[in-house]
Amino acid sequence: MATRVELLALGQSMEEGTITIWHKQEGDQVTKGEPLYNVMTDKADFEQEAPESGVLRKIIVQADEIAPVGALLALIAGPDEAIDDALVGNASSAAPAAVAAPEATAAVAGSTAPAEAASTDRVFSSPRARRVADELGVTIEALAGRGTGIDGRVVEADVIKYHEELVAAKKAGKITPLAQKVAADSGVDLSTLTGAGSGHAGKVVADDVRRAAAPAPVAAPIAPVQDAAVSEILKVIPLTGMRKMIADNVARSASTAPHVTLVTSVDMSEASAFRKKVLDKVEKTHGVRISFTDIITKAVATALTEHPTINSTLVDNKITQYSTVHLGIAVSLGEGGLVVPTLRNAHSKSLSQISAEIKSLAATARAGKLGTADMTGGTFSITNLGTYGVESFNPVINPPQCAILGVCTIKESIVAVNGTPQVRPIMNLCLSFDHRITDGAPAAAFLARLKEILEQPYLMFV
Repeated sequence: MATRVELLALGQSMEEGTITIWHKQEGDQVTKGEPLYNVMTDKADFEQEAPESGVLRKIIVQADEIAPVGALLALIAGPDEAIDDALVGNASSAAPAAVAAPEATAAVAGSTAPAEAASTDRVFSSPRARRVADELGVTIEALAGRGTGIDGRVVEADVIKYHEELVAAKKAGKITPLAQKVAADSGVDLSTLTGAGSGHAGKVVADDVRRAAAPAPVAAPIAPVQDAAVSEILKVIPLTGMRKMIADNVARSASTAPHVTLVTSVDMSEASAFRKKVLDKVEKTHGVRISFTDIITKAVATALTEHPTINSTLVDNKITQYSTVHLGIAVSLGEGGLVVPTLRNAHSKSLSQISAEIKSLAATARAGKLGTADMTGGTFSITNLGTYGVESFNPVINPPQCAILGVCTIKESIVAVNGTPQVRPIMNLCLSFDHRITDGAPAAAFLARLKEILEQPYLMFV
């Protein structure tokens, strides 16, 4: 019997994934448990194993195509085994949604198919989102540009949120029935007009919707650069794979989470002296070399236990604070991108344990062997650009976390100490936080406590 290779959910929030590579081609023999394909989620690129042995008879979702969770990706069967029965029912679940190419759009425009069907295809949405939209009576075209999924794809949560906004507006009498009908027919997002209508007390009327539906003037195309001095192209890199995942994540974070960054300077004199004292002993007894990143991580874990407001996440309009500290440690893969594996229960680990685990996670990340469990569940993140001499930056929050700490270089600086100028090793810490989850004062209090711990390292152990 043919084996269906389906896209599995690699996390609770996963609705879709991008197939980045097939390790086997159609007609190749596969063995159960060997790498079959890689799938890119909003977290990382994961290697997936063959569920059964046999011949890879058919690949349905090609590399660089997006598929929803549960979609049929491929079929494994015997070399002469019939596979038609295994394909039954695949039309709705296996065909990945994609943005229509210009040629495809033109074909739809000239088609005799019903207008409703043609317009639905223009919105990049998940199957679950389309099903919920049908159930709630929401026109999916009205959510164009509101998607929070990969590539701006409309997901179930977007539909529900939009429906709630419409219900609230209707209850408040801010939209006329005719305006609702015109909006449904034209695919206009009524939430963008609510409160700004031309009717009495800002009520949205049909003419408001018609004006919003009118096509915007098309800007003239940008002429290509003609200057020979700047036209020498080194290389062109397609925005795909991990680079695209990172682009999607940071764009989504920047557009949905109101970022505020606080910066404070830390005198690292005592931390430097502490590291120097324990360096050889810890290396001899535990086989790890303590770094400043390790010390900062330990201090962050300690401070977060005292400030759970910062050790929190925002999911489905619910803020969850945690007593356990699971730290995301950003690891650069060079041109390969950036991943953020999770150091779990950092609050309960010793300095040597933190050092060993950070180094192990970094090595696993660079080898491309991180699993789903290694990449999920973080409650706070740390990113360190100090080795590059960076003195200040605005780190981007890793949703759904509340905050991320940017660690900068340690620089010899002249500072006033008890009224006397002295040269001290000074390091800046940059804390970006989501203003929806917390406010400036709690974030500043956490940063002040972290500064205090680093300037008096023994506080990490009391």
